[in-house]
Amino acid sequence: MEIEYKGATTITIKSGSAVNVVVDPKLSSVGQKDVKLTGAIELVTDADQAIDTDQKILISGAGEYEVSGVSIKGVSIPRYKDGERKVTAYKLELSGTRVAILGHVNDSLDEVQLESIGVIDVLALPVGGNGYTLDSHAAAKIVNQIDPKIVIPMHYKDSAVKYEVDQDDLSSFLKDLGAQEHEVVDKLKIKNGAMPAVRTVFEIKRS
Repeated sequence: MEIEYKGATTITIKSGSAVNVVVDPKLSSVGQKDVKLTGAIELVTDADQAIDTDQKILISGAGEYEVSGVSIKGVSIPRYKDGERKVTAYKLELSGTRVAILGHVNDSLDEVQLESIGVIDVLALPVGGNGYTLDSHAAAKIVNQIDPKIVIPMHYKDSAVKYEVDQDDLSSFLKDLGAQEHEVVDKLKIKNGAMPAVRTVFEIKRS
C-alpha cells in the first residue's frame, strides 16, 4: 500500500493494481490542481470537496460501504467551530491495514465518535490551526486518544498552497505531540500491514 499527500486534506491511497482511493480531491480552492484518478474510490470529508470525474464511486457521508474489497466506514462529526455543520471522518480497511482520515473535525471527539472510529493503524489529520482547523494541541490530543502506530499530518503551512487562513508550521504539532519518531518521505509505503515498533510521524512531501 502506498499513501501520497497532495496538500490540504487531500491524500491518495493505492493498494496493488486494482484499488485507488482519493480523499478530498478538490485542490483548486487552494491554488493547486484537482486530483483526478480514473476509476478511483472518491471520499469527501465535506460536500464541497467533491469533483466531477470518472470515479468508481463517490462517498460523501456516514455509513458502511464495501467497494473493491475495501471496507469503508463514514462517521459523522461536527465541523471544527461549527456545531451545526457536519463533516465525515473515514475508517478504511485494506491490505491488512486500518486507516482513519479526519478532515476539519471538531477539536474534541466524544466517546461515541472514538468508538465508531475504533482501532486504527494509520491516522491522517489536519494540524494547522489558527481558527480554521485542528490546531497542534487538539490534533495531538486526538492522536493520543486514537493511538495509531503511524501519524500523517495534513493541512499545515506550505508556501505553495494558498490556504484561506494562514496555517501553523508542522514543527508546532511535532512539539505538542512530544517525543515521537519523525520521518520525511516522498510517499508512505506499507508492506503486508507491517507497522513500526513505536508510533511514528511520517511527514509526506506534498506531490
